[in-house]
This record gives sequence, structure tokens and C-alpha cells, in this order.
Amino acid sequence: QVQLVESGGGLVQPGGSLRLSCVASGSIFSINAMGWYRQAPGKERDFVALIRWNGGNTVYADSVKGRFTISRDNAKNTVYLQMNSLKPEDTAVYYCAASRSYLTSTSPVAYNYWGQGTQVTVSS
Repeated sequence: QVQLVESGGGLVQPGGSLRLSCVASGSIFSINAMGWYRQAPGKERDFVALIRWNGGNTVYADSVKGRFTISRDNAKNTVYLQMNSLKPEDTAVYYCAASRSYLTSTSPVAYNYWGQGTQVTVSS
């Protein structure tokens, strides 16, 4: 089992920045990729970004390319999501997820473990 704990959400003005963190514990050896997803009220959970645990390859949703950066610190078992130039449409609950799959996938079904989520609100 893998446990994931997110932090770093909050209220920010449009154009501002936030950095989300996700600390993994438990069977870390089984993780091959970590991802961030978000879910706005009344909408489906959408892919944001992912990073391969080894190698560090990254994939981003088109809506966040150039604004968000995913990174990892293997020594701390932590994945980060740096969010810049935030827009009101980025408002959502952000979830961290871990995948045991060796395939790179943006589908949430590829992820085996999920955190409880952290709220990000972008508003003036």
C-alpha cells in the first residue's frame, strides 16, 4: 500500500502562484509514476500532469502547459506541482495519485493510489 498526503492549497488571486506538495509513504518501491489531477464542482476529474518516478519524464495537460511544472524529490518521496499565472478556471480540488504501471498514461484508471485532495481557489 501507498499513502499520499497533499498540502499547499489555498486562496490566491488571478496571476498568482502556489506550490502543491505530495508526500508518499509505504510501498514506495512499487511506484512508477506520480500524477496530479483536479476536479471542479460538478465536473469530472481531469488530468493535470504526471512524472515518471525514475527518469523524470513529464506530461502536461494542454490547459496548464507553460504555467505548471511538476517535479519530484526521490530522497523525500515527494512530488511537487508549481502553479504560476493561475486563472479562475484553475479552481478545483487537486489530487495526487500514484501508479504502479510501467506505461505512461493520463487516464485516472491507471493510478492505484490517491490522496484526499487539497483545495485551490483562484479568485480576486
